Amino acid sequence: MSDKQFMENAIALSFQAMRENRGGPYGAVVVKDGQIIGRGMNEVTSLNDPTAHAEMTAIREACQALGSWQLNGCELYTSCEPCPMCLAAAYWSQLERIYYGNSREAAARFGFSSQNIYDEVAKSQEDRRLPMVPLMQPEALEAFEEWANKADRKGY
Repeated sequence: MSDKQFMENAIALSFQAMRENRGGPYGAVVVKDGQIIGRGMNEVTSLNDPTAHAEMTAIREACQALGSWQLNGCELYTSCEPCPMCLAAAYWSQLERIYYGNSREAAARFGFSSQNIYDEVAKSQEDRRLPMVPLMQPEALEAFEEWANKADRKGY
Protein backbone atom coordinates (compact mmCIF):
# COMPACT_ATOMS: atom_id res chain seq x y z
CA MET A 1 0.00 0.00 0.00
CA SER A 2 1.05 3.60 -0.53
CA ASP A 3 1.21 6.54 1.87
CA LYS A 4 -1.98 7.81 0.27
CA GLN A 5 -3.77 4.52 0.90
CA PHE A 6 -2.69 4.43 4.54
CA MET A 7 -3.96 7.98 5.01
CA GLU A 8 -7.21 7.03 3.26
CA ASN A 9 -7.61 4.30 5.92
CA ALA A 10 -7.06 6.83 8.72
CA ILE A 11 -9.54 9.26 7.19
CA ALA A 12 -12.11 6.47 6.72
CA LEU A 13 -11.80 5.69 10.43
CA SER A 14 -12.45 9.37 11.21
CA PHE A 15 -15.74 9.19 9.32
CA GLN A 16 -16.62 5.89 11.03
CA ALA A 17 -15.99 7.34 14.51
CA MET A 18 -18.22 10.29 13.78
CA ARG A 19 -21.00 8.42 11.96
CA GLU A 20 -21.20 5.68 14.61
CA ASN A 21 -21.24 8.29 17.40
CA ARG A 22 -18.09 6.86 18.93
CA GLY A 23 -16.39 10.25 19.21
CA GLY A 24 -14.98 13.07 17.17
CA PRO A 25 -13.91 12.80 13.51
CA TYR A 26 -10.45 11.34 14.07
CA GLY A 27 -8.83 8.17 12.76
CA ALA A 28 -5.33 6.72 12.77
CA VAL A 29 -3.36 3.69 11.65
CA VAL A 30 0.09 2.41 12.58
CA VAL A 31 2.08 0.83 9.76
CA LYS A 32 5.11 -1.46 9.88
CA ASP A 33 6.78 -2.93 6.81
CA GLY A 34 3.92 -1.85 4.56
CA GLN A 35 1.19 -3.45 6.73
CA ILE A 36 -1.34 -1.86 9.04
CA ILE A 37 -0.73 -3.27 12.51
CA GLY A 38 -2.89 -0.89 14.54
CA ARG A 39 -6.11 0.98 13.88
CA GLY A 40 -7.84 3.56 16.02
CA MET A 41 -10.63 6.04 16.01
CA ASN A 42 -11.70 8.65 18.49
CA GLU A 43 -13.88 6.98 21.13
CA VAL A 44 -13.65 9.59 23.89
CA THR A 45 -17.40 10.14 24.29
CA SER A 46 -18.57 6.56 23.74
CA LEU A 47 -16.05 5.08 26.20
CA ASN A 48 -16.05 8.06 28.58
CA ASP A 49 -12.28 7.97 28.32
CA PRO A 50 -10.38 11.21 27.66
CA THR A 51 -7.37 9.17 26.50
CA ALA A 52 -9.31 7.27 23.80
CA HIS A 53 -7.98 9.41 20.96
CA ALA A 54 -7.50 7.76 17.57
CA GLU A 55 -3.70 7.85 17.79
CA MET A 56 -3.68 6.41 21.31
CA THR A 57 -5.95 3.50 20.38
CA ALA A 58 -3.95 2.78 17.20
CA ILE A 59 -0.68 2.84 19.17
CA ARG A 60 -2.14 0.52 21.82
CA GLU A 61 -3.32 -1.94 19.18
CA ALA A 62 0.02 -1.86 17.36
CA CYS A 63 1.93 -2.48 20.59
CA GLN A 64 -0.31 -5.46 21.34
CA ALA A 65 0.24 -6.81 17.82
CA LEU A 66 4.01 -6.57 18.22
CA GLY A 67 4.07 -7.62 21.87
CA SER A 68 6.21 -4.58 22.63
CA TRP A 69 5.85 -1.05 23.90
CA GLN A 70 8.35 0.05 21.24
CA LEU A 71 7.19 0.84 17.73
CA ASN A 72 10.59 1.20 16.11
CA GLY A 73 10.31 1.06 12.34
CA CYS A 74 6.62 2.03 12.47
CA GLU A 75 4.83 5.05 11.08
CA LEU A 76 1.63 6.72 12.22
CA TYR A 77 -0.93 8.01 9.74
CA THR A 78 -3.54 10.19 11.40
CA SER A 79 -6.38 12.27 10.08
CA CYS A 80 -5.25 15.25 12.17
CA GLU A 81 -2.06 16.60 13.68
CA PRO A 82 -1.70 14.90 17.08
CA CYS A 83 -2.58 16.67 20.30
CA PRO A 84 0.12 16.94 23.00
CA MET A 85 -0.97 13.66 24.65
CA CYS A 86 -0.87 11.72 21.39
CA LEU A 87 2.37 13.35 20.34
CA ALA A 88 3.93 12.32 23.66
CA ALA A 89 2.72 8.74 23.12
CA ALA A 90 4.29 8.77 19.65
CA TYR A 91 7.61 9.79 21.18
CA TRP A 92 7.35 7.29 24.04
CA SER A 93 6.57 4.46 21.60
CA GLN A 94 9.50 5.49 19.41
CA LEU A 95 7.57 5.82 16.16
CA GLU A 96 9.72 6.69 13.16
CA ARG A 97 7.44 9.22 11.45
CA ILE A 98 3.98 10.82 11.62
CA TYR A 99 1.86 11.68 8.60
CA TYR A 100 -1.19 13.84 9.31
CA GLY A 101 -4.13 15.23 7.37
CA ASN A 102 -5.71 18.22 9.11
CA SER A 103 -3.55 20.70 11.00
CA ARG A 104 -4.25 21.63 14.62
CA GLU A 105 -5.28 25.07 13.36
CA ALA A 106 -7.90 23.49 11.08
CA ALA A 107 -9.18 21.39 14.01
CA ALA A 108 -9.49 24.52 16.15
CA ARG A 109 -11.76 26.11 13.55
CA PHE A 110 -14.22 23.26 14.22
CA GLY A 111 -14.02 23.46 18.00
CA PHE A 112 -11.21 20.94 18.55
CA SER A 113 -8.43 23.01 20.04
CA SER A 114 -5.45 21.65 21.94
CA GLN A 115 -3.66 24.98 21.90
CA ASN A 116 -4.47 25.62 25.56
CA ILE A 117 -2.60 22.42 26.48
CA TYR A 118 0.37 23.32 24.28
CA ASP A 119 0.41 26.73 26.01
CA GLU A 120 0.11 25.28 29.52
CA VAL A 121 2.95 22.77 29.02
CA ALA A 122 5.23 25.60 27.93
CA LYS A 123 4.63 27.47 31.21
CA SER A 124 6.51 26.95 34.46
CA GLN A 125 4.66 24.80 36.99
CA GLU A 126 3.89 27.86 39.11
CA ASP A 127 2.12 29.58 36.20
CA ARG A 128 -0.05 26.68 35.06
CA ARG A 129 -3.81 26.67 35.52
CA LEU A 130 -3.70 23.15 37.01
CA PRO A 131 -1.79 23.30 40.29
CA MET A 132 0.92 20.69 40.84
CA VAL A 133 1.75 20.09 44.50
CA PRO A 134 4.76 18.01 45.61
CA LEU A 135 3.70 15.55 48.32
CA MET A 136 5.56 12.75 50.14
CA GLN A 137 8.61 12.96 47.89
CA PRO A 138 10.97 10.97 50.21
CA GLU A 139 8.47 8.10 50.38
CA ALA A 140 7.91 8.15 46.63
CA LEU A 141 11.66 8.18 46.02
CA GLU A 142 11.92 4.80 47.76
CA ALA A 143 10.22 3.15 44.76
CA PHE A 144 12.86 4.63 42.41
CA GLU A 145 15.61 3.46 44.72
CA GLU A 146 14.21 -0.07 44.79
CA TRP A 147 13.85 0.06 40.98
CA ALA A 148 17.52 1.01 40.63
CA ASN A 149 18.48 -2.14 42.54
CA LYS A 150 16.00 -4.49 40.82
CA ALA A 151 18.05 -7.09 38.95
CA ASP A 152 15.27 -8.13 36.53
CA ARG A 153 13.94 -4.69 35.61
CA LYS A 154 13.06 -3.84 32.04
CA GLY A 155 14.32 -0.39 31.16
CA TYR A 156 12.61 1.99 28.80
